[in-house]
Amino acid sequence: MAWVSLFIAGLFEIVGVIGMNRIKRDNNVLAYLLFGIGIAMSFLCLSFAMRSLPMGTSYAIWTGIGTAGGALAGMLFYNESKDKRRIACIGMVLFAAVGLKLIS
Repeated sequence: MAWVSLFIAGLFEIVGVIGMNRIKRDNNVLAYLLFGIGIAMSFLCLSFAMRSLPMGTSYAIWTGIGTAGGALAGMLFYNESKDKRRIACIGMVLFAAVGLKLIS
């Protein structure tokens, strides 16, 4: 259950990042709500996961999901660069997160 919670924390981290971008673009109450709920739920799920998973592994995977997901969301929703090198780097982040799960 801790791994599921950690994955959900990463997804909420992506929601928070999208909220941050919406604040920059729209600066309205909905954007602040999206950001606040995303970050709060992300930390809540992360803290639940860290009850049984090591801190270093949990944090690395959480930030990896948030980093890769934020970059992918930027490409999909905000017309950011889809350069092959950028995609390869995102793949390396995800590969490292999966590797941490396999050895933990």
